[in-house]
Amino acid sequence: MILGSLVASVVATIAVAAPVALPPTGGVADYQLGGAYPPATDVQIVTRDRSEPAVPGRYSICYVNSFQTQPGTLGWWRKNHPSLLLRDADGHLVRDPGWPDEVLLDLRTSRKRAELGALNRAWFATCAREGFQAVEPDNLDSWTRSGGRLKKSHAVSFAQRLTREAHRYGVAIAQKNAPQLSRLGLGFDFAVAEECEVYRECGAYTRAYGTRLIEIEYTDNGRSAFRRACAARAGRASILLRDRDVVRPSSKQYVSRFC
Repeated sequence: MILGSLVASVVATIAVAAPVALPPTGGVADYQLGGAYPPATDVQIVTRDRSEPAVPGRYSICYVNSFQTQPGTLGWWRKNHPSLLLRDADGHLVRDPGWPDEVLLDLRTSRKRAELGALNRAWFATCAREGFQAVEPDNLDSWTRSGGRLKKSHAVSFAQRLTREAHRYGVAIAQKNAPQLSRLGLGFDFAVAEECEVYRECGAYTRAYGTRLIEIEYTDNGRSAFRRACAARAGRASILLRDRDVVRPSSKQYVSRFC
C-alpha cells in the first residue's frame, strides 16, 4: 500500500509538471539591456537585465552575465568571491578585450563551477519570482577570449549546470552566442544570437533550434545583414536591428527595427 501510494504520488507529480514556456515564434522582440523603458504595443518579447522588472503581459527574458562580471560589479566580486575571478600567471585579472570592464570568471574546476552555479541559481530564482519566463546567460563563449586559460569543456560543463538550475525554477534558458556549441544538446530551450547574419552563423542555430531563435543585428555593421536576415527568416525567427549600446528611446543613438 505504501509503495502504491508513493508510485501514485510520483505519477501525479509528473502529470502536473508543465514544460517551460517558450518565446512566441517570430514574435516582435525588444532588447532593453541599456535600460528599461515601456515597450511598444506590438512588442511580444522583452529582454531586460536581471536588475530590472519583468514586463507584465509580455514574454520577458532575464539577462544574466553568467560567464563574466557585469560592468560596475568588480568591487563586489573582489570583496565576496575573489577566487572566482580568472587571473593570468602573474595574477592579473583576465578581461574581455572588447569589454575591458568585464572580467572573465574562472570555470576551470568543478568546485568553482559549483560556486558560480550557486550564485546563478539565486539569480535565476529571483528572475522567476519577478515574473520572467526565461533567462539569458551571457558570454557562453568566454573561453575564446581567455588566452587559452579556459577550455571549451569548462564552458560546456558550466552550461549544463546552468540549464539544470534554470529548469529547476520553471524558466526557459537561452543559448547566447557560441554557435559551435549548438549541436551538443546542452539543454538550452532556444537561442539568442548576436550578429549571426554578419558572421554567417545563423544556420548553426536554426539547425539546432529551428524557429526558436531571437536574432539581434547591430547598426554599426551597416544594415545589409539585417536586410538579408529578414529576407531569409522573417516570420520564422525574431529578427531585431539595434544600436550597439542598446540605449533607451530618449537617446539620439537609439535604433530599434523589427521584421
